[in-house]
Amino acid sequence: MTGMWRRIRRPAAVLAGVWIIFGSSAWELPGRLFADSPEASEVTRSASIPVQESGHGEASVEEAEEDGHRLEISHVFLILIAILLVGKLFGEAAERIGQPAVLGELLAGVILGGSMLGVIPASDTQMGEVIHVFAEIGVSILLFEIGLETDLKEMFRVGKEAAAVALVGVLLPFGLGFLYWYTSNPSIGIQPEGIDFWIVAMFVGATLTATSVGITARVLSDLGKMHTSEARIIIGAAVIDDVLGIVILAVVAGLAGGAAVGVLAIGKIFFFAVGFLVLAVVIGNRAAPYLFNIVDRMRVRGVLLVTAVCFALLLAALADLSGSAMIIGAFAAGIILSSTNQFDAVVERIEPVADVFTPIFFVVVGAPVNVRLFIPGSEDFSGRVLTVGLILTVIAIVGKILAGFVIRTPGINRTAIGVGMVPRGEVGLIFAAIGLREGILSNAVYSAVLIMVILSTFLVPPILKQLLQDGGGESDDELAGDAGLPAPAEAHALATIDPGDTRDDA
Repeated sequence: MTGMWRRIRRPAAVLAGVWIIFGSSAWELPGRLFADSPEASEVTRSASIPVQESGHGEASVEEAEEDGHRLEISHVFLILIAILLVGKLFGEAAERIGQPAVLGELLAGVILGGSMLGVIPASDTQMGEVIHVFAEIGVSILLFEIGLETDLKEMFRVGKEAAAVALVGVLLPFGLGFLYWYTSNPSIGIQPEGIDFWIVAMFVGATLTATSVGITARVLSDLGKMHTSEARIIIGAAVIDDVLGIVILAVVAGLAGGAAVGVLAIGKIFFFAVGFLVLAVVIGNRAAPYLFNIVDRMRVRGVLLVTAVCFALLLAALADLSGSAMIIGAFAAGIILSSTNQFDAVVERIEPVADVFTPIFFVVVGAPVNVRLFIPGSEDFSGRVLTVGLILTVIAIVGKILAGFVIRTPGINRTAIGVGMVPRGEVGLIFAAIGLREGILSNAVYSAVLIMVILSTFLVPPILKQLLQDGGGESDDELAGDAGLPAPAEAHALATIDPGDTRDDA
């Protein structure tokens, strides 16, 4: 106990300082400083962004100040500072006690979230939307990095296993969730008016299908296990899972809105979601080498990094516009650039960018957690809601873990694959938020689903780390080293070197 205290006393002291600075009632923070408040000095007002327009199409400063619809740049900076520093602090504390850094970053989000310090604003505020943009950049950069580390040939090699895990991992939680809700009819909250009970049951089942590839990918990356067969299956299954989840979500939302969702409509959604990924990789593999060879000849500082980031964000945006998930586009961008001659340079330059943006994503994922849901006697605590949430959590975990056991390949850690598919993270939050916004879920049902998302997200990092360290397969680097062969990264570099290119990369 004494040794553990020595390791965490400094982080605890810094956290106390953060509480004093950001949580002091004397400073009226964060309720005043981090809120979308019009109260600010004339200096900060002159540097703020007007977000409300007058009837003439130009920003009306007076109207914006009266209504409080101005974003204070200094407030955004202070929130980002808190997110980054506290995220890194808790990540360090987590690693000191033998846990993945991502777990610490998620806990940092809980501390900075609305139920505790309130530093991170709610997502339905203007300031919250700005912070959400930074978080989306972070997860896009993360998936771009994962794509860079993904060998497409190896991915296809485990394609059947990944597809099987994804299919079972979607259908099983969806079916179990629907049956539980439909047969038990848990009476929590008020049934939304105009929404059939079976549609609510379908949507609850749909929220259980989500998989947050970002959480698992971060753990795998931190452990140096991204080149294992387990990692390839998990990442491939998570991408397919996202496509299937989009289809299910669109169908259920359409039914709730009274739309006649038929086979053609479902097929169209599926076609666009899958078609984008295939077309992006096929076309990108042909065009990207020419583009980046041209960029590589430019002399302006940082042009290669800027082009790579823009390429990732472009495909993420196109994926979103096509009806697919943005992270699928960013992942495709990484796969495409992994086959270019500039692969090593892009990997080296993107890491510092990821170090800044990726923690924002994980901290923001933890921010919506309402700790009062778990505290008896608090205004938000409900024993029935908590019970239903725990039952949904069990269904969510069991459904995904069983999906890992469809793998029949010897030597594969099937439990690790199943556990890797468990976290719902930001995807589960998005699904639940859509249900609440569309009037499908009541506040009580939303809270129960939120408990499932919270528990499934926080339980996975330490469990997955233990599984992969104790019984996980060796990474390709380790296997290659044992056999006296070049590691995959070295082999990739040797395979992509242009024999005629002897120029040093500036």
